Amino acid sequence: MIKKRSFLLTLVIAITFIGGIITGIYVAKNNNPKENIHIKQAPKSTIQPQSKELPKLEKKSSKVLIGYVQDFRDPTIVDYSKLTHVIFSFAHPTKEGEVLLNGDSALTNLRATVAHAEKFHTKVMLAVGGWFHINGGESYEYFKTAISNPTSRTKLVNELTKIVDRERLDGIDIDFEHPRSQADAVNLAAFAKELGAQLHPKKKELSVAVYSKIHAVTLTEIGFVVYEPSMFQDVDHVNIMAYDGQWDGSYNAANLSPYPFTEKIVNYWSDLFETHHLSKEKLVLGVPFYAQPEDPKIKQVSYGAIINQDADNASKDTVSMNGTTYHYNGGTTMKMKTTLALNHGFGGMMCWEIGLDAQGDNSLTSTIFETLTQSSTTPLKYYTAKQ
Repeated sequence: MIKKRSFLLTLVIAITFIGGIITGIYVAKNNNPKENIHIKQAPKSTIQPQSKELPKLEKKSSKVLIGYVQDFRDPTIVDYSKLTHVIFSFAHPTKEGEVLLNGDSALTNLRATVAHAEKFHTKVMLAVGGWFHINGGESYEYFKTAISNPTSRTKLVNELTKIVDRERLDGIDIDFEHPRSQADAVNLAAFAKELGAQLHPKKKELSVAVYSKIHAVTLTEIGFVVYEPSMFQDVDHVNIMAYDGQWDGSYNAANLSPYPFTEKIVNYWSDLFETHHLSKEKLVLGVPFYAQPEDPKIKQVSYGAIINQDADNASKDTVSMNGTTYHYNGGTTMKMKTTLALNHGFGGMMCWEIGLDAQGDNSLTSTIFETLTQSSTTPLKYYTAKQ
């Protein structure tokens, strides 16, 4: 009996032992050890990381759309979302090389323009010069005198650079209307070179507004305005004023800025830049946002006023208003001119001036913007980190 019990006890122990081994093998094969890992959350650090401000983005565009705006305009009327550059007009040079703005209102508007533009990464530049001077008469004599003397020229360069720094501007536009001799051309080139040397290391831009150089009636080159081609190496944009042809020969409002006139201008500047091995991307074609009356005793009107009278005028180039006929560039012509500039390798378009545009669907700014965007193989606007 005792032997039998011992045998049974030994058998039970053996079975239990063997069963444990089999069970262990089964569990090992059918359980993924990774699924049984418990991740313990690390305690929070007592050191709080400092939040870093994202780098400021600078708008950089394959094609520019530049809009001049006069200093008395309400800054809120500008469609900054479609412009790569706004050029605030004008600062006035003195013969001694100082810079004048048109009172506190101009400075207030300049600062408001910068504030609005920053929301859309639109660059704001300050134009110096223009046709009329704040002290009366043409600005030519003031500007000519300032840049003819090395001392006053350097002073003007320094004053403009100070304004750029103080008002957080993106550059300066030179609007010397117009160099009328070889000496003027040489002095203007020297001024641009010296100003560019101040601005470019600061990542600021320099542009120059230039006369069309083509006679609206004969469609031939005009010789009384002179430029030194080397100057264009020192600027970022060359804004061609391809309008105001009504004054060529006897007064003719129809010569304001017709398409054949613009075509000759584009060909002239294209050939000039190719001859001197300059990048045509610097060339920017200017267009008018105003209408010229056939009766010279009547004032110009804005494109906006023409559209306010009748929205159908957007597709036309002439309109009867105020007892006369006005000539202007409507949406269809603007599309053609923009395409013309692009086909010749120009860097973009320029408008004089934004305050004269229509609001809403018939805005010429919108028309040009859409044409640039649709015609370009790359987006009109893209962004890179500011260095």
